[in-house]
Amino acid sequence: MHDEWSHAVDSRTHAADRLAEAARTGKPCAPIRDLVSTAADAYAVQEIGTRRALEAGRRLVGRKIGVTNRLLQKQFGIDQPDFGMLFADMSYSDGLPVPVGTFLQPRAEAEVALVLGGDLRGGPFTVADVLRAVEFALPAIEIADSRIADWDITLADTVADNASAGAFVLGGTPVSLLGLDLRAAGMTMTRNGQEVSTGSGEACLGHPLNAAVWLASRLGRTDYALRAGDVVLTGALGPVVPVEAGDVFEARIDGLGTVRAAFSG
Repeated sequence: MHDEWSHAVDSRTHAADRLAEAARTGKPCAPIRDLVSTAADAYAVQEIGTRRALEAGRRLVGRKIGVTNRLLQKQFGIDQPDFGMLFADMSYSDGLPVPVGTFLQPRAEAEVALVLGGDLRGGPFTVADVLRAVEFALPAIEIADSRIADWDITLADTVADNASAGAFVLGGTPVSLLGLDLRAAGMTMTRNGQEVSTGSGEACLGHPLNAAVWLASRLGRTDYALRAGDVVLTGALGPVVPVEAGDVFEARIDGLGTVRAAFSG
């Protein structure tokens, strides 16, 4: 039994090392599903990466929720989303240049970001609990990125790779959730003035708040429970779009306004 356990620990470390090397060199790596196959092992790999990031002085500022689209879940053979960690150095300013060279295979997606004014520790939580904890919402563009070559990913691959998190841009005008219907909120995203993605809050687990409730409850009794000040990227409202150098994306979400991600040439 001890041998099996040490082998599992070993393969998790190998997977974390492979992903870290890809991130360091900018060269995508082979999938890690030869090393880890279960969601639990994949989260253990993510945890190694998170601990290393914190030890290196990176600051945890929130979480991203992935695989919130029912069709994507079917594809992955799962019935719930996944999550990854957001660090301060992944945040870029609305409209200011995002250095495209820091990513391996970037893709842009429009999302609702929630910023917490209260902690969500313990749980499980209800929609009412989460609504009370949210201070305001913002439109966001998430830049998803995969350290795995050609985005050839299973659930284990993306979870281990910090849920394919890359960076994020938040709009600068906070909006209260009071009276805001996020389920019906339409989203349009343009690239260089051309419409490239449309959707609505309903595409995100039926309602972006459903995703936030899932995340809060999933993390409430762990070391990564959501706390006041945390940013939660609730999941894509429409199709993701590949990013090229020089692209300017603008996302508009009904009731939340707009946000721009401008990539350096």
